[in-house]
Order: sequence, then structure tokens, then C-alpha cells
Amino acid sequence: MKNVLLVKEIYSEAFRNLGSKFTKHSFKALTLLFASSYLIALYALVFRISTGFAFE
Repeated sequence: MKNVLLVKEIYSEAFRNLGSKFTKHSFKALTLLFASSYLIALYALVFRISTGFAFE
């Protein structure tokens, strides 16, 4: 739980002093896109491992 709070604090500190609203919202959208892409790739890997896919 401490790591989640630390990541949240780093995230909020990074976006606190950005200039325009457009820049702030676009960086937040890109962050969400990256996080969702990472989770989908992680899910696909775990699914392939759990179904016995041969990585050759």
C-alpha cells in the first residue's frame, strides 16, 4: 500500500506545475494509454503461460 501512495504522490507532483490545461490533459491521457497497454500485454502473457503456450 505504501508503494501505491508513493506512486500517487510522484504522479501528482509531476503534473502539479505543468503549464496549460491542454498539456496537462494530454499527458494524463498518454499516461492512461500507456498503463492500459501495459496491463493488456501483461494479461496476454499470463494467459499464454497459464494455457500452456509453447514459447519457441
